[in-house]
Amino acid sequence: MAPAGEKPEPVSISPLLKSLAYPAASEIQVSAEEIASAFALIFEDRISEIQTAALLTLLHSTGKDRESDVIAKCSQRMREAASPIEKQPLKKAVKTRGRKEGNYRGGLCDIVGTGGDSHSTFNISTTSSIIASPLLVMAKHGNRAQTSFSGSADVLNAIEPVPPKISAVTADNIAKVYEQTNYAFLFAPNFHPGMMYANPVRRGLGIRTIFNLMGPLANPIDWALEARVVGVAYQSLGPVFAEALRLSGAKKAMVVCGEEDMDEISCAGKTNCWRLSEYPNPAYKGSSDDDASTSDEEAPPRTLVKLETFQLHPSDFGVPTHPLSDVYGRKMPKDNAAKLMSILRNELARDDPILDFVLMNVAALLVISGICEADTSNMGPGDDGKVITERGPGGGRWKEGIRRARWAIESGQALKTFEEFIRATNNL
Repeated sequence: MAPAGEKPEPVSISPLLKSLAYPAASEIQVSAEEIASAFALIFEDRISEIQTAALLTLLHSTGKDRESDVIAKCSQRMREAASPIEKQPLKKAVKTRGRKEGNYRGGLCDIVGTGGDSHSTFNISTTSSIIASPLLVMAKHGNRAQTSFSGSADVLNAIEPVPPKISAVTADNIAKVYEQTNYAFLFAPNFHPGMMYANPVRRGLGIRTIFNLMGPLANPIDWALEARVVGVAYQSLGPVFAEALRLSGAKKAMVVCGEEDMDEISCAGKTNCWRLSEYPNPAYKGSSDDDASTSDEEAPPRTLVKLETFQLHPSDFGVPTHPLSDVYGRKMPKDNAAKLMSILRNELARDDPILDFVLMNVAALLVISGICEADTSNMGPGDDGKVITERGPGGGRWKEGIRRARWAIESGQALKTFEEFIRATNNL
């Protein structure tokens, strides 16, 4: 690293670019590790913009940017280049706030999409992350709009009368935010300063690059995430992204893609799902109380991860279908912000298309977290305690997820948690 204030010495990646540009003539097999090493140099501002543009373009034209190991390793380098977060204060804050229930251990959760599906629907993942927050501790990673009219950061900045001050949340104070609320929005530029060197190239190219796929895997507190739902914009990315998540260490995750090539669970029909879940490793000989940190590095892991593929339909959640034209969000951020707040204030009719759309995506995250596996329910005032134990595709209690998501809105707890986040960020 160069001394503070000095521009680091540039590096040429011409050999890598030649290997990508002329694969037939080259005897060198380009590895995911080599590509990831080049990305590490981007985040240090050690590659020229011309070579950065060439790398992104060649990865796209060769299809390398859609290989699971490349996505996983490049995302890892992006996380390593992020602003460092002190782990112990964050762990302590999350442990104090997280409520264990069912198979949910009280850890952090995220729900995010790759974007780029051209459907311009309402800000589903942002709204879903807020509604889930009374039950799960949320770490929503997001940015301004890249491929849509209204990105997650744009809609939060447009909240009235007082928006959350998302630009104030940093690696240094994130633990303080969790001391006051279950919800935090991690504004990507605050945590990934190295991205400033790639952004001019991305804007200049005007094409989708691997950065669009790295975003959902670049949560700066990825090491603390217990569960996540990731939407991808086209079907062929589903198994690729599920494998990238597995390679990144995810044990509770689901990748979703609506049949219309939409990066959400569709309200119009079927959604293809790729679910990662952990199960006990029969080769593990220790007790469940063993401290994994003291075990032999060569010992088999306590749990293994399996992949299941299935389809979900709105009927599996107990809600009707709605045409996508009913949930278009091709509006300015202030319009979507007003709709988000009307949902949190429980002002929409129970059969409102956008409400059903949001509820399904919240329910999916609740199921993946494991909280819906609880056979008793004591969420608080307004909870009738009647757990829905019916299982649907993939063995999930999707209707129980809907019941819990409705409670979060109708009890006022989702709005309360979001207001705590607004106060916490404006007081930083």
